[in-house]
Amino acid sequence: MVSSTRITAADLARFEEHGFVIIRGLLDPARDFAPVEAEYDVVLDELVNHWIDQGHLDQPHAGLRFAERLLQTVPRARQPYDLALDISLPQADIRCDTPMHHGPAVFDLLRTPVLLDAVEQFIGPEIYSNPVQHTRIKLPESLLPTEAWSGLTSRIDWHQDQGVITGDADGCEILTVWFPITEAHVDNSCLAVVPGSHKRNLVTHCQSTNPLTRGQVAIPDNLVEPHQLPLPMDPGDVLFMHRCTQHAGLPNRSDRIRWSFDLRYQPIGQPTGREWFPGFVARSRAHPETVLDDAGAWDASWHDARSRLAAGDDVRFNRWKGDSPYCA
Repeated sequence: MVSSTRITAADLARFEEHGFVIIRGLLDPARDFAPVEAEYDVVLDELVNHWIDQGHLDQPHAGLRFAERLLQTVPRARQPYDLALDISLPQADIRCDTPMHHGPAVFDLLRTPVLLDAVEQFIGPEIYSNPVQHTRIKLPESLLPTEAWSGLTSRIDWHQDQGVITGDADGCEILTVWFPITEAHVDNSCLAVVPGSHKRNLVTHCQSTNPLTRGQVAIPDNLVEPHQLPLPMDPGDVLFMHRCTQHAGLPNRSDRIRWSFDLRYQPIGQPTGREWFPGFVARSRAHPETVLDDAGAWDASWHDARSRLAAGDDVRFNRWKGDSPYCA
């Protein structure tokens, strides 16, 4: 099978030089996002009904589209919604009933052929879906109740993706793939990057002392490089980013949500930096029989991981102990 992709030699050269490249209109929102949005309508409906049953909300605000319904229900319910909509597990306090979502539409999104065709140009045809993956659905900060504030729902401090995984994966070619479901502009929390920062490798990360990003692992202010560049993007645009590129998620100061997916892909056989979470073979030219094409099996693998982690001690998901002088 021959890969067809819109990634050009110039795009790859730009990635090597700057540590990122945006391919405009790579995905088709109607084809690639509509099934995901329909799936999330169902998830939100279940969440809203739960809030009503628990007495946190007095009406379902039914009939609204996903984004508007979230804007109408979360500020009134004052309940967290991040984990119920996320496609991973948290890094601490995992219970046997910790909410998560691993539906078939999301599974298909991770395996979208045009997306994998593009990934193949960066890391080759043996593609593993790394389990460091999230969906971030950010309400305007003016409407976001403190009970729902998290790294999945609010601003993200400056960091490198290699800095939020374990050190066994330092030599791995982990590629970040980020794309918005809604528009992501400067006013509603697009990403910002430091072009070329991937050439300086990994810098120290500390536990954030910013009350707005408490609990996040972040680069201390005096180690964040200058020349920070916002990256406004529209639905269908895809950002490919080097694992050492310094980047952040800007605050949402608009009146609308910002919904995005951040995924990771790497060559098959390399450590993932998150060994307790399940990845899968997304594409293999050499051994196509190893490719996972069963959404139910993917969902089951996350349930198995949750059960294992809930039954044992919390594991350490990152390398930073906070003992660097930069963290003082």
